[in-house]
Formats: sequence, structure tokens, C-alpha cells
Amino acid sequence: MGRSPNFLNLLSYRVLHVEDIDEDYHIKAETISPPDRCVHCGSVSLVGFGRRENWIRDLPIHGKRVGLSVDTRRFRCKTCGKTFYEPLPEVDSKRSMTVRLKTWLEKKSLRHPFTHLAEETGVGNSTIRMVFDDYVDQLRDSLRFETPEVLGIDEVHLIRRPRALFTNIPSCIVIEMLPDRNKTTVARFLSDLPSKGRIRCVAIDMWRPYQDAVREALPGIPVVVDKLHVLKMANAALDALRKTVGGTLPPGKRRTLMRNRHVLLKRFSKLNEVQRKRLDEWDKDFPVLLKAHLAKERFYDVYEASSRAEASRLYKEWDAGLDPEIRSTFGPLLTAFKNWEGPILAYFDHRVTNACTESANNLIRAVQRMGRGYSFDVLRARILFVRHGAHRMKPFKRPGLLGKLRLEDSKGLGYGLPSTEIELEEMSFGVDTSILLDLIEKGEI
Repeated sequence: MGRSPNFLNLLSYRVLHVEDIDEDYHIKAETISPPDRCVHCGSVSLVGFGRRENWIRDLPIHGKRVGLSVDTRRFRCKTCGKTFYEPLPEVDSKRSMTVRLKTWLEKKSLRHPFTHLAEETGVGNSTIRMVFDDYVDQLRDSLRFETPEVLGIDEVHLIRRPRALFTNIPSCIVIEMLPDRNKTTVARFLSDLPSKGRIRCVAIDMWRPYQDAVREALPGIPVVVDKLHVLKMANAALDALRKTVGGTLPPGKRRTLMRNRHVLLKRFSKLNEVQRKRLDEWDKDFPVLLKAHLAKERFYDVYEASSRAEASRLYKEWDAGLDPEIRSTFGPLLTAFKNWEGPILAYFDHRVTNACTESANNLIRAVQRMGRGYSFDVLRARILFVRHGAHRMKPFKRPGLLGKLRLEDSKGLGYGLPSTEIELEEMSFGVDTSILLDLIEKGEI
């Protein structure tokens, strides 16, 4: 193909030749305005001193990858004797690509796999990852998260490791994900939270490093063990007993018992007549299961208490009244209550649960399934730093910095006072899990 001055739409370059090769355009070009002064001393006494070819990637055109070959001129300054290559306008200073391609990759890399972008542009995976990392650093610096009044800490299993997940419980929004759930990592994050005085309590599961981290970084802030995790232990104990009993039965009866496991795990008040009748029949066939079911129901009743003192009393009565035949079944629950009694009973002072965090876990796993091969850093950035509709934003007022204060003339008298102008920024409450799910379903994240 011959010359096409407007083919690139880069005003600083002149297209010399365009070659159409399969899925690529190879474009030879040169700058329109070479430098007229030495970049070292500013002298205008320059002479040509050779050339070199620079290969630069640009935005795809007509669905084809674009490679730009720029015949870059070298100059020698007669005054200082130094040599230099002409600067290439509209080219990224860190990588061999145009600024507009870098900007395009920044936006695309937050929503599309790096391999797809590499195939589409001809830029290597590792280069796209570096563009992504730099962009995420910018987003992180520009996005503030508000410290919640009720903080939830849980973990989500991503890429073969448990990761600490932090949520604003009243609003059910995600505010942070950490690469692990170690005490040191969690404590460092909690220590760096702004406005820690806003936090009224922290809800956790029964993972000791979480409790230790809160006590170290947020002394005096109450720790509440999530109600759902405790109740889940009661159901897990009952289900384990069902499996043990089923293991002694013929295959047909074992399958029947398995199909009806939901009857055991449901609250009795939520069973219909058919289910209640089936439960009554188990009194003859599986009396130990019925005993355990009744014990599970009485334990649930502890959480119906109206006060911490009443809950403590009901639990002690439940513990004392456990039938010896099923006491070992609830052994893990008894041990957990013994070790975590204070934080478990703290629920009755604050009435908060981590249900929102559990919901966020499901959504994050859905994001991971949609983007196989994501690293943790990429997944975290796509959830937290993409300024999509899932972010709940609010204006944030910050007084002008001392370095930016202006002296205002007062009625032309020649003196002034520092300006009290307020700088408006944006603060994010976090990422709304319900909106995030909608974006996942639409394939927008």
C-alpha cells in the first residue's frame, strides 16, 4: 500500500508506507517536526548523526494489530558535542507503545483477560500486566474507602489459598481483600485504617488470628463471633451423626436418609406436615437422630434470647441437659463455646452477623470462575478498583493543603489571609455485592 497521511490519525507523524500482512498492519512512519535544539545544552547547531528503527505498537485498526516502524533520527550538537535521538511524541515513556494504546489497555485490562488483549494488540502478556499494575496503583491512590462502623472479617478461598475479606456489614459491601489471613497481615491492615474510632465492633468467624489482630490493632473494640458460623457447627454435628447412622444401613435406606437430610437441618417450626410426620417416624427407626435433632433445636433457641445473660443461662441449661448418648456428637460445638464464650455471647450485645461477607464470598468466586487464570492481585483489582456501578460513592471534603493555600487580597489593601477553600474528593463506601452480581451476569466485570 502507498502513503496514507491520515491512516494513523497521529498528527505528529507522517506515514511513509503501509503493509497489510494477514492480521497485521506494518506501518513505516517518521516524525513531522524533528528537534531544532540540543536536548542537553539548548544549542541550535545540530547535524544529523545516523538513524535507528524503533518498533512501536499502536491501537488495532480495522480489527488488525498495528506495528509502527519509526525511522528515528540521531543528532549531534556542534556546541557541546553530545548526541541524542529525537524524542518520539505520543509514545509511552516506559514502553514501546503509543500513549493511546496504553490508555486503552489500562481500561480493557480491568475487564478482559491479558491473553485476549495480547492476541488483539500484539503486546506481550507481561507488558500488559505491567500496564495493569501501574494503572491499579493509580486507582488505589485515587480511591478512598470509608472505615465502617461494623466491620466484618471472613475468608474466601481463591487460587488454592484462604484470603482475608473485609466488609462493611450494615451496607453489605466489600472494602478489602488481603493475600492471606495471617495475623500480621490482618493487623497491619487494621492498624492502617483511617478513622478507627468509627468502628463499634468487629464480626469474625472462630479463627484465632483474626481475634488477636483485632485486639492488637483495635484495642477495646468488641469482637463478635458470627452467629451463622456457630449455628452451622450445630448443623454440621447433626449431619455428621446422620452419615454415621447411614453407614450402618442397607444402601436403599441410606439413600433415603440422605435425601431427607434437609428435614434434620431445618428448624422444626419451618417443617411442613409431611416432613414432621417423617421426623416422627424416625423416633422408632433412628432414635439417636431424633435426640440430636431436638438438641440442635434447643441450641438454636439460645439465639432467641433477648439478652446476653439469658443466652448464657440457656446455653448452660442446654449443655447440662445433653443426653450422654449424643454428647460426643456436639463435642466440637461444646469445645468452641468453651474457647470462644465471650465473643460468641457478644452477639447479644451488638446483634451483628457476617451474612453479608458470606454473600460476598459467593460473588467473588463467581468472578474467579469467569476469569480462569487470574492472579489474586488481578482479581482483587477488578473487584475493588474498577470504578463501575458497584462502587457506592459519596463526596468527601478535605481542607486545602498548606502548600496550596492562596493569599487573598482583601479590598485591595495589599494583604491577605490563607484561603479556607475546601477541596472536594470522592470516597467509596465499598463495592455493593448485589450490584456486583448483576455486573457479573452481564459480563461487565
